[in-house]
Amino acid sequence: MSRIAILSLHTSPLDQPGTGDGGGMNVYVRELASALARSGHRCDVFTRAESPTVAPTVVVEPGFTVHHVVAGPLDAVPKEQLEGLVPEFTDRVLTAMTTPTGAPIRVEDGGPYDVIHANYWLSGLAGHIIKHELDIPLVSTFHTLDRVKAEAMPEETVAQFSTRRSAAEALVIGCSDAVLASCTVEADQLVDLYDAARDRIVVIPPGVNHAFFGPGDTEQARRALDLPTSSPLLLFVGRIQPLKGAHVALGALEILRRQGSDARLVVVGGPSGTMGEATLEDLHASVFERGLNDSVIFRPPQPHELLSSYYRAADVTIVPSRSESFGLVALESMACGTPVVASAVGGLTTLVKDGVTGALIESLDPADYASAIHDLFGAPLRATRFSTAAVLDARHYTWRAAATELGSLFDDLASRRLVPCG
Repeated sequence: MSRIAILSLHTSPLDQPGTGDGGGMNVYVRELASALARSGHRCDVFTRAESPTVAPTVVVEPGFTVHHVVAGPLDAVPKEQLEGLVPEFTDRVLTAMTTPTGAPIRVEDGGPYDVIHANYWLSGLAGHIIKHELDIPLVSTFHTLDRVKAEAMPEETVAQFSTRRSAAEALVIGCSDAVLASCTVEADQLVDLYDAARDRIVVIPPGVNHAFFGPGDTEQARRALDLPTSSPLLLFVGRIQPLKGAHVALGALEILRRQGSDARLVVVGGPSGTMGEATLEDLHASVFERGLNDSVIFRPPQPHELLSSYYRAADVTIVPSRSESFGLVALESMACGTPVVASAVGGLTTLVKDGVTGALIESLDPADYASAIHDLFGAPLRATRFSTAAVLDARHYTWRAAATELGSLFDDLASRRLVPCG
């Protein structure tokens, strides 16, 4: 079994998903580390400390420990400014991964690390240095790719920052002994946009925690959450930022209401990124201007395991993202038996089966979303078939399976020569 250094510089797996920089990556790191630990691996997650009150080390469970590394101010730092803190973070992680003399840790003190798993490009930059310092393999997961986001939202691209990030991603991809992709679409993007070596890309889909995310009684879930029990309910879950498309969900609701539906929309999430606060303010203003105050319910980010009640309470989950490497929200919704109406982008195209578990929309036109939702509202039997198919499909995605595949990859890398940098 391996000892793994998991790097998650810009967000901690202990942070609340759905606000700030916390999202699907938080869930991914925490659930995967937990599954790896339960398989016998030892996982040390290194993340940047953002508060003077946070414990330096948190033992989440046997074999899974989170280390809060001091790099820069003990406060939140905008993600766009974190690149400057990578060298300090890297030095401190290296110190934690070795003895005071810089030698590998002795077996009696826990043993040396076997592999680095870097999450996101900032962690990749740190992992790149650590790989060469310690002569151990680097596995990288990017979660989002700059060149993909630039194609999806060119109006948000800051040229200088984007160029630096894109070049850094290319560097890390070229140095990684393996690059993890969540689906075949992401694998193709790595090859087409970054000239990644196909034989070093390993597709390992994320999972879903079926102990929490499963079908249940809709009315009971609504009562527990103090939500309307009689109206059709639409659900949007995610960070409030232009990329995630909450405005599209709002536009679809407005159209449905004009058509005579008494549907409501629940928005679960908080502002994220440089445009997060402005996007949230604009969303509230749009609700007021469209006269939808009584039809839209805003809820703050929820503890991950409690999100299942929101999925069970909803008739449809809307995922109108402009870009999505995988789509954990869609998978969690499906596991709870709630059909998904999603944009036909990225990993969503491999996760949602159009006409079987939900609907894939080729545009960001709210009218197209409203039409798909209307079709489900008007055909209860079809909606039930979608729900059943969604649950059955979601059962194929487990964190245990992901951890088993990743553990096999770590074992394989131990017998290979390291990929040379450059």
